[in-house]
Amino acid sequence: MAYDTTRSSFRQRFMAGETLVGTFVKTPTSHPIEILGNLGFDFVVIDEEHAPWDRGTIDAGLLAARASGTAGIVRVAEPTPSKILAVLDDGATGVLVPHVSSAAKATEIVQACRFRGGRRGFSNTTRAGDFGAVGVWPHVDAQDAAVTFVAMIEDPEALDEIDAIVGTDGLDGVFIGRGDLTVALGAPAMDAPEIMSACETIIAAAKKVNKPVAMMVANADDAKRFNAMGATTFIVASDQGFLRQAASKALSEISAVGVKSA
Repeated sequence: MAYDTTRSSFRQRFMAGETLVGTFVKTPTSHPIEILGNLGFDFVVIDEEHAPWDRGTIDAGLLAARASGTAGIVRVAEPTPSKILAVLDDGATGVLVPHVSSAAKATEIVQACRFRGGRRGFSNTTRAGDFGAVGVWPHVDAQDAAVTFVAMIEDPEALDEIDAIVGTDGLDGVFIGRGDLTVALGAPAMDAPEIMSACETIIAAAKKVNKPVAMMVANADDAKRFNAMGATTFIVASDQGFLRQAASKALSEISAVGVKSA
């Protein structure tokens, strides 16, 4: 039986507060994931919420994550039990769930992610179960130990219930959605005082229950600032962002070769 150490260890590393670096993948194909995994990214987030991924392309993307030794997380478009079941059966290391604005919603998602104490539908004839090679209870135990549930905190109402949300049993950690919070609060920028105050509130609540915090960061300085506040997992850019940055730089540099000084 194949044993995916990346998948099995990600949750433990995340919850232990190790520094982990990942990126969003927007292009619905396996190739960017293979490149990122081979470079050494700890994880990729297949972004079904804001990119044109579907069940088939997610399946291929998760296979690429396994092949390149990176953890494959899926940001699901909607937190339904059937959607979560599909990506977990296809071999996702875990789910990043948008707009978790209440403890009740967090509990519903935990139920969809877990077998024991939950309501996840069972099948071991999937990639997650090595297509039937893993027995019933070994599959249950392995999945419950490995599947990672990260809640996105990105709504003002979530701040009022943040202690109850982060304290939800089975919730592994939170991701602070500064973009949505900025728009929802009408803040001028993602580093505006009200947004930084919200980040401090969320991180403080997570610290109380020893839950890790993930952040989207622009660069190393940004990561250092949020690491000092308590965040340990960082998402930087996306495959499209990396492509655009590198292509823009190359275009500018090569175009300048033929420019003659006056």
